[in-house]
Amino acid sequence: MAKTPQDGTVLDRLFAVVESRRGDDPEQSYTARLLSQGRGKICAKLGEEAMETAVAALDETPGHVVGESADLLYHLLVLWAETGVAPAQVWEELARREGTSGIAEKASRKT
Repeated sequence: MAKTPQDGTVLDRLFAVVESRRGDDPEQSYTARLLSQGRGKICAKLGEEAMETAVAALDETPGHVVGESADLLYHLLVLWAETGVAPAQVWEELARREGTSGIAEKASRKT
């Protein structure tokens, strides 16, 4: 199956790029800089991007929401790399939850 911009494999490919930047020169790679600054900085940046996405959704055009969403997903992938989470683990969890109501799934976590 050909990869298209609309399929989820773009996130897998981007994650591979993020991982490949580990240990690169922080002066030459934004990803390497984030990874070298540690989890706290990555989390702060992820929170900032989440807020920018939410604000864009309230006040901006759909195109602006798209751009901010892309930034948010990129920073989430950096956090996954930092914490040792592979995208496949998240995809598996989403697949496990598929077909379950959000209310039921959330209730199942309390037990």
